[in-house]
Amino acid sequence: MRTLRLLSVTACMAALMLATSCSSSKGLGRQRGDQQSEQTANQSKKKSSSASFAAQTSDLTDSVQRQTFLQHVNDNAQFARFITSKIKFSVEVGNQQMTLTGNLKMKRDDVIRLQLMAFGFVEAGRLEFTPDYVLIIDRINKQYLKVPYSQLDFLRNSNIDFYVLQSLFWNELFQPGKTRLLDSHLKSFRAEAGADDDVVIALEDGKLSYRWLADHSEAQVKMANIKYEDKYRGNYQLNWDYEDFRKEDGRSKAFPMTHKVIFNTPKKDIKFDMVLNYLGSEDNWETRTELSGKYRQVEIDEILRRFMAL
Repeated sequence: MRTLRLLSVTACMAALMLATSCSSSKGLGRQRGDQQSEQTANQSKKKSSSASFAAQTSDLTDSVQRQTFLQHVNDNAQFARFITSKIKFSVEVGNQQMTLTGNLKMKRDDVIRLQLMAFGFVEAGRLEFTPDYVLIIDRINKQYLKVPYSQLDFLRNSNIDFYVLQSLFWNELFQPGKTRLLDSHLKSFRAEAGADDDVVIALEDGKLSYRWLADHSEAQVKMANIKYEDKYRGNYQLNWDYEDFRKEDGRSKAFPMTHKVIFNTPKKDIKFDMVLNYLGSEDNWETRTELSGKYRQVEIDEILRRFMAL
Protein backbone atom coordinates (compact mmCIF):
# COMPACT_ATOMS: atom_id res chain seq x y z
CA MET A 1 0.00 0.00 0.00
CA ARG A 2 1.29 3.45 -0.94
CA THR A 3 0.56 4.88 2.50
CA LEU A 4 2.34 2.03 4.31
CA ARG A 5 5.38 2.41 2.08
CA LEU A 6 5.55 6.09 2.88
CA LEU A 7 5.33 5.35 6.57
CA SER A 8 8.20 2.90 6.26
CA VAL A 9 10.36 5.50 4.56
CA THR A 10 9.54 8.32 6.94
CA ALA A 11 9.91 6.10 9.98
CA CYS A 12 13.34 4.96 8.86
CA MET A 13 14.41 8.50 8.07
CA ALA A 14 13.37 9.58 11.53
CA ALA A 15 15.24 6.67 13.05
CA LEU A 16 18.37 7.38 11.02
CA MET A 17 18.53 11.15 11.37
CA LEU A 18 15.62 12.02 13.10
CA ALA A 19 12.30 16.75 5.44
CA THR A 20 7.12 26.79 -4.77
CA SER A 21 5.27 27.24 -1.39
CA CYS A 22 1.50 27.76 -1.63
CA SER A 23 1.20 30.02 1.39
CA SER A 24 -2.25 31.37 2.23
CA SER A 25 -2.53 35.13 2.72
CA LYS A 26 -4.83 36.99 5.07
CA GLY A 27 -6.51 40.22 4.03
CA LEU A 28 -5.59 43.28 6.07
CA GLY A 29 -8.57 45.39 5.11
CA ARG A 30 -6.55 48.07 3.28
CA GLN A 31 -6.98 49.49 -0.20
CA ARG A 32 -4.65 48.16 -2.88
CA GLY A 33 -3.04 51.57 -3.39
CA ASP A 34 -2.25 51.83 0.33
CA GLN A 35 -0.81 48.33 0.33
CA GLN A 36 1.45 49.06 -2.64
CA SER A 37 2.64 52.32 -1.09
CA GLU A 38 3.44 50.63 2.21
CA GLN A 39 5.11 47.72 0.44
CA THR A 40 7.31 50.12 -1.54
CA ALA A 41 8.23 52.01 1.64
CA ASN A 42 9.01 48.78 3.49
CA GLN A 43 11.16 47.51 0.64
CA SER A 44 13.11 50.77 0.55
CA LYS A 45 13.58 50.67 4.32
CA LYS A 46 14.64 47.02 4.16
CA LYS A 47 17.19 47.69 1.42
CA SER A 48 18.57 50.67 3.33
CA SER A 49 18.88 48.65 6.54
CA SER A 50 20.47 45.70 4.70
CA ALA A 51 22.93 47.96 2.92
CA SER A 52 23.86 49.61 6.21
CA PHE A 53 24.41 46.26 7.93
CA ALA A 54 26.40 44.87 4.98
CA ALA A 55 28.63 47.92 5.09
CA GLN A 56 29.24 47.38 8.81
CA THR A 57 30.30 43.75 8.25
CA SER A 58 31.96 43.99 4.86
CA ASP A 59 35.32 42.73 6.14
CA LEU A 60 34.75 39.28 7.65
CA THR A 61 38.49 38.88 8.25
CA ASP A 62 38.08 41.44 11.02
CA SER A 63 37.17 39.63 14.23
CA VAL A 64 34.83 42.37 15.46
CA GLN A 65 32.88 42.53 12.20
CA ARG A 66 32.79 38.74 12.00
CA GLN A 67 31.36 38.54 15.51
CA THR A 68 28.84 41.26 14.67
CA PHE A 69 27.65 39.27 11.65
CA LEU A 70 27.33 36.03 13.65
CA GLN A 71 25.36 37.85 16.34
CA HIS A 72 23.01 39.22 13.69
CA VAL A 73 22.46 35.70 12.30
CA ASN A 74 21.73 34.47 15.82
CA ASP A 75 19.35 37.39 16.42
CA ASN A 76 17.31 36.31 13.39
CA ALA A 77 16.14 33.25 15.34
CA GLN A 78 12.39 33.12 15.92
CA PHE A 79 11.23 34.27 19.35
CA ALA A 80 7.74 32.77 18.93
CA ARG A 81 6.80 29.99 21.34
CA PHE A 82 4.66 28.09 18.81
CA ILE A 83 4.91 27.46 15.06
CA THR A 84 2.10 25.51 13.38
CA SER A 85 1.00 24.89 9.81
CA LYS A 86 -0.64 22.56 7.34
CA ILE A 87 2.10 21.01 5.23
CA LYS A 88 2.79 19.07 2.07
CA PHE A 89 5.21 16.30 2.94
CA SER A 90 7.13 14.17 0.43
CA VAL A 91 9.89 11.57 0.57
CA GLU A 92 12.00 10.26 -2.29
CA VAL A 93 14.21 7.17 -2.07
CA GLY A 94 15.88 6.11 -5.30
CA ASN A 95 13.22 6.14 -8.01
CA GLN A 96 10.35 5.98 -5.51
CA GLN A 97 8.53 9.13 -4.48
CA MET A 98 5.59 9.45 -2.14
CA THR A 99 3.63 12.51 -1.06
CA LEU A 100 1.09 13.19 1.68
CA THR A 101 -0.40 16.21 3.36
CA GLY A 102 -0.14 16.72 7.08
CA ASN A 103 0.37 19.05 10.01
CA LEU A 104 3.44 20.55 11.60
CA LYS A 105 3.19 21.54 15.26
CA MET A 106 6.15 22.86 17.23
CA LYS A 107 6.51 24.28 20.70
CA ARG A 108 9.82 25.90 21.57
CA ASP A 109 12.07 23.70 23.75
CA ASP A 110 9.30 21.12 24.13
CA VAL A 111 8.17 19.22 21.02
CA ILE A 112 8.31 18.89 17.24
CA ARG A 113 5.42 16.94 15.74
CA LEU A 114 4.71 15.85 12.17
CA GLN A 115 1.30 14.31 11.50
CA LEU A 116 0.97 12.53 8.16
CA MET A 117 -2.52 12.32 6.68
CA ALA A 118 -3.93 9.74 4.25
CA PHE A 119 -6.70 10.83 1.87
CA GLY A 120 -6.38 14.34 3.33
CA PHE A 121 -8.24 13.66 6.59
CA VAL A 122 -7.10 10.36 8.18
CA GLU A 123 -3.92 10.40 10.27
CA ALA A 124 -1.73 7.57 8.98
CA GLY A 125 1.41 8.25 10.98
CA ARG A 126 3.07 10.60 13.41
CA LEU A 127 6.66 11.62 14.17
CA GLU A 128 7.17 13.26 17.54
CA PHE A 129 10.45 14.62 18.89
CA THR A 130 10.80 15.73 22.50
CA PRO A 131 13.93 16.53 24.54
CA ASP A 132 13.84 12.97 25.92
CA TYR A 133 12.75 10.65 23.11
CA VAL A 134 11.76 10.06 19.50
CA LEU A 135 8.27 8.64 18.92
CA ILE A 136 7.22 7.13 15.58
CA ILE A 137 3.62 5.95 15.24
CA ASP A 138 2.10 3.77 12.50
CA ARG A 139 -1.62 4.38 12.98
CA ILE A 140 -2.66 1.90 10.31
CA ASN A 141 -0.86 -1.12 11.77
CA LYS A 142 -1.17 0.06 15.39
CA GLN A 143 2.59 0.02 15.88
CA TYR A 144 5.02 2.49 17.41
CA LEU A 145 8.66 3.05 18.24
CA LYS A 146 9.67 5.13 21.26
CA VAL A 147 13.38 5.43 22.01
CA PRO A 148 15.90 7.90 23.42
CA TYR A 149 18.20 9.63 20.93
CA SER A 150 21.14 7.53 22.14
CA GLN A 151 19.58 4.41 20.55
CA LEU A 152 19.53 5.89 17.04
CA ASP A 153 22.98 5.46 15.54
CA PHE A 154 23.16 8.47 13.26
CA LEU A 155 21.72 10.84 15.85
CA ARG A 156 24.14 9.56 18.47
CA ASN A 157 27.19 9.58 16.19
CA SER A 158 26.34 13.00 14.79
CA ASN A 159 25.71 14.43 18.26
CA ILE A 160 22.18 15.39 17.20
CA ASP A 161 19.68 15.79 20.00
CA PHE A 162 16.31 17.50 20.26
CA TYR A 163 17.82 20.98 20.37
CA VAL A 164 19.83 20.44 17.18
CA LEU A 165 16.70 19.13 15.43
CA GLN A 166 14.76 22.10 16.74
CA SER A 167 17.34 24.48 15.28
CA LEU A 168 17.11 22.72 11.92
CA PHE A 169 13.32 22.92 11.86
CA TRP A 170 13.32 26.51 13.17
CA ASN A 171 16.05 27.76 10.77
CA GLU A 172 18.67 28.66 13.37
CA LEU A 173 22.35 28.28 14.16
CA PHE A 174 23.19 25.69 16.81
CA GLN A 175 26.05 24.20 18.76
CA PRO A 176 25.68 20.53 19.75
CA GLY A 177 25.36 20.10 23.49
CA LYS A 178 23.84 23.57 23.98
CA THR A 179 20.13 23.98 24.62
CA ARG A 180 20.34 27.59 23.49
CA LEU A 181 22.99 29.40 21.46
CA LEU A 182 24.25 32.50 23.26
CA ASP A 183 26.40 35.24 21.74
CA SER A 184 29.28 34.06 23.93
CA HIS A 185 29.19 30.68 22.14
CA LEU A 186 29.72 32.28 18.74
CA LYS A 187 33.48 32.56 19.31
CA SER A 188 33.68 28.85 18.40
CA PHE A 189 32.29 29.56 14.89
CA ARG A 190 34.17 30.66 11.79
CA ALA A 191 32.70 32.89 9.11
CA GLU A 192 34.14 33.73 5.72
CA ALA A 193 32.87 35.14 2.45
CA GLY A 194 31.41 32.63 0.02
CA ALA A 195 30.03 32.91 -3.50
CA ASP A 196 27.90 35.92 -4.45
CA ASP A 197 26.44 37.50 -1.29
CA ASP A 198 26.70 34.37 0.85
CA VAL A 199 28.73 33.78 4.00
CA VAL A 200 29.96 30.31 5.01
CA ILE A 201 29.72 29.65 8.75
CA ALA A 202 31.63 26.65 10.08
CA LEU A 203 32.05 24.63 13.28
CA GLU A 204 34.29 21.58 13.70
CA ASP A 205 33.98 18.75 16.22
CA GLY A 206 36.20 15.71 15.61
CA LYS A 207 34.66 13.52 12.90
CA LEU A 208 31.81 15.99 12.61
CA SER A 209 31.69 19.18 10.59
CA TYR A 210 28.85 21.68 10.64
CA ARG A 211 28.28 24.26 7.92
CA TRP A 212 25.72 26.98 7.36
CA LEU A 213 25.20 29.28 4.40
CA ALA A 214 23.86 32.71 5.34
CA ASP A 215 22.90 35.71 3.26
CA HIS A 216 25.37 38.52 3.95
CA SER A 217 22.83 41.32 3.59
CA GLU A 218 20.03 39.76 5.65
CA ALA A 219 22.10 37.44 7.88
CA GLN A 220 19.46 34.76 7.19
CA VAL A 221 20.40 31.07 7.29
CA LYS A 222 19.78 29.56 3.83
CA MET A 223 21.33 26.15 4.34
CA ALA A 224 22.58 23.88 7.14
CA ASN A 225 24.88 20.90 6.66
CA ILE A 226 26.07 18.18 9.04
CA LYS A 227 28.72 15.71 7.90
CA TYR A 228 29.93 12.67 9.80
CA GLU A 229 33.04 10.96 8.44
CA ASP A 230 33.97 7.41 9.35
CA LYS A 231 36.51 5.51 7.24
CA TYR A 232 35.15 2.16 8.41
CA ARG A 233 31.40 2.62 8.23
CA GLY A 234 31.33 5.32 5.55
CA ASN A 235 30.24 8.93 5.53
CA TYR A 236 26.83 10.34 6.41
CA GLN A 237 25.66 13.79 5.43
CA LEU A 238 22.53 15.81 6.16
CA ASN A 239 21.85 18.90 4.05
CA TRP A 240 18.90 21.18 4.89
CA ASP A 241 17.95 24.00 2.49
CA TYR A 242 15.55 26.83 3.32
CA GLU A 243 13.55 28.74 0.70
CA ASP A 244 10.62 31.15 0.30
CA PHE A 245 11.08 33.28 3.44
CA ARG A 246 7.90 35.06 4.54
CA LYS A 247 6.51 37.05 7.43
CA GLU A 248 3.04 35.89 8.48
CA ASP A 249 0.80 35.79 11.54
CA GLY A 250 2.06 39.22 12.62
CA ARG A 251 5.63 38.01 13.02
CA SER A 252 8.49 40.49 12.66
CA LYS A 253 10.96 37.85 11.49
CA ALA A 254 10.85 35.91 8.23
CA PHE A 255 10.51 32.13 8.28
CA PRO A 256 11.21 29.65 5.45
CA MET A 257 8.03 28.15 4.03
CA THR A 258 9.93 25.47 2.07
CA HIS A 259 12.40 23.00 3.62
CA LYS A 260 14.38 20.67 1.37
CA VAL A 261 16.43 17.95 3.03
CA ILE A 262 18.85 15.44 1.52
CA PHE A 263 20.25 12.67 3.69
CA ASN A 264 23.21 10.82 2.17
CA THR A 265 24.24 7.42 3.54
CA PRO A 266 26.76 4.87 2.22
CA LYS A 267 23.88 2.83 0.79
CA LYS A 268 20.98 5.18 0.06
CA ASP A 269 20.10 8.82 -0.48
CA ILE A 270 16.86 10.07 1.05
CA LYS A 271 15.18 13.30 -0.01
CA PHE A 272 12.61 14.90 2.24
CA ASP A 273 10.60 18.02 1.37
CA MET A 274 8.24 19.96 3.60
CA VAL A 275 6.19 22.91 2.34
CA LEU A 276 4.22 25.02 4.83
CA ASN A 277 0.84 26.39 3.74
CA TYR A 278 0.86 29.21 6.28
CA LEU A 279 2.60 30.28 9.49
CA GLY A 280 0.42 29.93 12.56
CA SER A 281 0.83 29.94 16.33
CA GLU A 282 -1.96 27.66 17.59
CA ASP A 283 -1.38 26.61 21.19
CA ASN A 284 -4.54 24.63 22.05
CA TRP A 285 -3.12 21.15 21.43
CA GLU A 286 -1.65 18.43 23.63
CA THR A 287 2.13 18.38 23.42
CA ARG A 288 2.49 14.68 24.25
CA THR A 289 0.91 11.75 22.42
CA GLU A 290 -0.67 9.05 24.57
CA LEU A 291 -1.25 5.62 23.01
CA SER A 292 -3.83 3.02 23.96
CA GLY A 293 -3.05 -0.61 24.74
CA LYS A 294 -4.01 -1.52 21.16
CA TYR A 295 -0.61 -0.32 19.93
CA ARG A 296 2.38 -2.65 19.82
CA GLN A 297 5.93 -1.38 20.30
CA VAL A 298 8.37 -2.61 17.67
CA GLU A 299 12.16 -2.68 17.53
CA ILE A 300 14.32 -0.39 15.42
CA ASP A 301 15.50 -3.33 13.31
CA GLU A 302 11.94 -4.21 12.34
CA ILE A 303 11.32 -0.73 10.95
CA LEU A 304 14.70 -0.72 9.20
CA ARG A 305 14.02 -4.12 7.59
CA ARG A 306 10.71 -2.85 6.19
CA PHE A 307 12.47 0.18 4.81
CA MET A 308 15.37 -1.70 3.26
CA ALA A 309 12.92 -4.07 1.55
CA LEU A 310 11.44 -1.25 -0.52
